[in-house]
Amino acid sequence: MIRKYTFGNPFPTEAVVKEIPASQGTLPCFSMEDGSLVLTMEKDAPVYGLGEQVRGINKRGWLYTSNCTDDPHHLETTHSLYGAHNFLLIGGSEPFGIFIDYPGRLTFDIGYTQKDTLRITPEDWDLDIYVIQEEDGLLLSIVRSFRQLIGRSYIPPKWAFGYGQSRWGYKNEADVREVAAKYQEAGIPLDAIYLDIDYMERYEDFTVSEEKFPDLPALAADMKKEGIHLVPIIDAGVKIEDGYSVYEEGKAAGYFCKEEDGTDFVGAVWPGRAHFPDMLNPEARRWFGLKYKFLLDQGIDGFWNDMNEPAIFYSEKRLNKVFDEVASMKGQNLDLDKNDHLLGLVNTLANNPEDYRSFYHQPGGGLPRVRHDKVHNLYGYNMTRAAGEAFEELEPDKRILMFSRSSYIGMHRYGGIWQGDNLSWWSHLLMNVKMMPSLSMCGFLYTGADLAGFGADTTEDLVMRWLQFGIFTPLMRNHSAMGTREQEAYRFSNAKALGQIIKLRYCLLPYLYSEYMKAALNDDMLFQPLSFAYPDDALAAQVEDQILLGESLMLAPVYQQNAAGRYVYLPEDMLCVTTSGPEDFRCQKMTAGHHYVPVAEEELIFFVRKGHLLPLAEAAKNVEELDASRLHVIAYPADTCCYTLYDDDGYGKDCEDPSHLSAIDVTADGGVRYEGSQERTIDICFICS
Repeated sequence: MIRKYTFGNPFPTEAVVKEIPASQGTLPCFSMEDGSLVLTMEKDAPVYGLGEQVRGINKRGWLYTSNCTDDPHHLETTHSLYGAHNFLLIGGSEPFGIFIDYPGRLTFDIGYTQKDTLRITPEDWDLDIYVIQEEDGLLLSIVRSFRQLIGRSYIPPKWAFGYGQSRWGYKNEADVREVAAKYQEAGIPLDAIYLDIDYMERYEDFTVSEEKFPDLPALAADMKKEGIHLVPIIDAGVKIEDGYSVYEEGKAAGYFCKEEDGTDFVGAVWPGRAHFPDMLNPEARRWFGLKYKFLLDQGIDGFWNDMNEPAIFYSEKRLNKVFDEVASMKGQNLDLDKNDHLLGLVNTLANNPEDYRSFYHQPGGGLPRVRHDKVHNLYGYNMTRAAGEAFEELEPDKRILMFSRSSYIGMHRYGGIWQGDNLSWWSHLLMNVKMMPSLSMCGFLYTGADLAGFGADTTEDLVMRWLQFGIFTPLMRNHSAMGTREQEAYRFSNAKALGQIIKLRYCLLPYLYSEYMKAALNDDMLFQPLSFAYPDDALAAQVEDQILLGESLMLAPVYQQNAAGRYVYLPEDMLCVTTSGPEDFRCQKMTAGHHYVPVAEEELIFFVRKGHLLPLAEAAKNVEELDASRLHVIAYPADTCCYTLYDDDGYGKDCEDPSHLSAIDVTADGGVRYEGSQERTIDICFICS
């Protein structure tokens, strides 16, 4: 049951796709106190959700803010990341979900100020609240209802599930060709190379530097012959420069965000002084989205949107204000307090709340103009929506890869996200693990972190351990920042072992792609906390470093440096699979309970649940060459186990065609039955009887 409660005059975010009439009467479960929603939580009852956020799977004990923020330092003290995902799942004897459809700044105090008190505070009361309850009381049922409320998750092309290599610092065509050649020489699979801001002409969107990339169509064609797709970045700010067509068109049509007096707002990002397209205006959004055609026409079929919180290095008017104040200090004897003030002036230039309160959107459709801070969290969502809607027009029969840094619930229908500018820290590997179920709850299925870390210098063992988890995430991309240690897999002394782990990704693709597609088509979760599948197991609810992937697998990654193994809790008997590569699968039945499992640095473990099976393919150099006609199966039947396999060509949009589904049944004595429209050979790799 879903009930909607409307307060004030909410801005139409279009996060929700179902028409739910507003309920009359009092909002259930919560009381209203001093402008906040207040709930007394049951003692020790978990609270899940919030999508892209810091801390644990269980969100109790911290203060979170929905305020899309460009902040590369994801610390335990952080309150906001790049996304605003205002969905909570509140456990206890009568669990329920709550979605606050509100695009402004929203605070969730989940037992931080008072241990058992949840306090939700918006900056104003123009919002819709959806309360979701289910008769069966299951957490997963509540999530499914929410997912149906907000619409189907984005479906990428199949090649986007391959391994990708990225670095801010591939400056020219020669760098790209070198990366491709080095991966090929090392025999390591590769499906994508990402182009950061250096490919552009003076950081101008929808341009290509003729000096650095003199023939992008030829480069893209050459890469595709090797099964490699080029994926360029697109930023939110449009450079102010006479003669630059995107700037001139946008200015002439009035498509940029405005100051209060109607002049175009001027901020600065990578290209320097820039305007920001009004992504909330349907005409401006379509204009910007159709600009992707410039790169589609050159053989590009994937993009990543960045800097779209939007990030503002400084606004022109604030910079002038700071200059004036600094100039007034000239000749003064600056004591400690004045020095602190001086540093504060400079340090608050970027992403300053005052700037976000100073410009406006004209959303059209009879809606009045709205100040940006009131709808701040919708900007990245609508930038990606601009691209997604344009792709439907420009490439109606083809899936295009699209993912974004900033997002709001609703954007999950148009693209995925990556989890921002993390660091090469072991704690960020664990954060990656914990974030996956929370993002699944909010519809963001195509997601992953920058493997091995974006900022700081990585280590060989961190690369290894992060890849060992990354082979299970839909977006599997190694990405690093300019000035940090180069971390392409072929650069390390253990490159062969790293290559073996990456090859495992391709072995796992039949399962990963199948589970992804079924989750997307059925409004289901791809990653789950253990407590969702084992609701009566109090210990399962305490586990935060193991998660479920699809119906068959439990993941238990190693996330500590120098660890030669790890402790694992099994809610039931499971099959432990230890592997170091495609030719090495060692399987051992383990009973329910607590175990210490040895895991050498070049190995990873995962678990097959009882009554389930795992289909595997042979390794391949890229997704295009993957042979799904011959599958190997690891099975742990109870008496029997059956698996519904989804597979398609990976490019078309006929995803609901029933011919894409087939069935694999395995009995305890090793009998195999396959039924489907596609011809396949099924071999038993291992069966636990």
